[in-house]
Amino acid sequence: MFCVPLFSRKWKFPKVAIGLLALEFAATVAVLTMFGIAAPNLYRTKLWQVGADNGFNSSPTQILYAYANHRPIPKTPFIWSQTLTDFNIAISVLSMFIMLVKFVLFSLHIWFPFVSNVINVILTALYCVSIYGQAGPDKSDPKRPSSSAWYLSKSCSYAKPSGNEHYCIMAKGTFAATVIMTFVFILHLILGIYSMIPTAAQRAADKIEIDDMQGDATSEHHHVEMKNVHKATATPYTPRTLAFNTLDRQLPLRAQDSKTRYA
Repeated sequence: MFCVPLFSRKWKFPKVAIGLLALEFAATVAVLTMFGIAAPNLYRTKLWQVGADNGFNSSPTQILYAYANHRPIPKTPFIWSQTLTDFNIAISVLSMFIMLVKFVLFSLHIWFPFVSNVINVILTALYCVSIYGQAGPDKSDPKRPSSSAWYLSKSCSYAKPSGNEHYCIMAKGTFAATVIMTFVFILHLILGIYSMIPTAAQRAADKIEIDDMQGDATSEHHHVEMKNVHKATATPYTPRTLAFNTLDRQLPLRAQDSKTRYA
């Protein structure tokens, strides 16, 4: 017989869960602030140009160069694209909304581990995409390919001559906050998965409840069968008697002979 797996709906370490929620709130505020400051293009193109000036990656002017020389337009690397900036803003706003919902549902004791795991898996995947984008490669220029962002692998002193050193530091801080946010979601997942595993006492209680439900269903089925049997035995006619009565009604001459005989 197929059995639905039993999952616990209670947090095994409620205080740890509350601590993770507080840490998640702080990280959410941090990434929302940093992503908001960086939008729409505070330092993205400037750091791109610093990397190009030092030979670390492609140049932001390559698109204009392609237009001027009637060459195929190169695709903007994800790390330097407006798409990544908009994506970061979107997930940070979504994170804040979910954070507020978590606080409300947790206080009402209806924020179950299973629901938490589903939400945290989605958020972890989204922030992993953000991490990849911020530290991703730039292979658009074959002469200067880059496997990772220069502002993460190198010193910000390269941006000092152009006056963009503080922007480099901000980019490093934004990346660090994103990594911390992802780590918090992973901790949430570990706690949620562990909390879903029922204890021996919970398994025993669930087994007793299932046995009681099956016993009630069996008793009801037996009662219905006995009721049907009682109705069947209460019938005053047997099939043979019913047949003879039907035959008697279909013989009118026999009834007339009986009346003549007794007249």
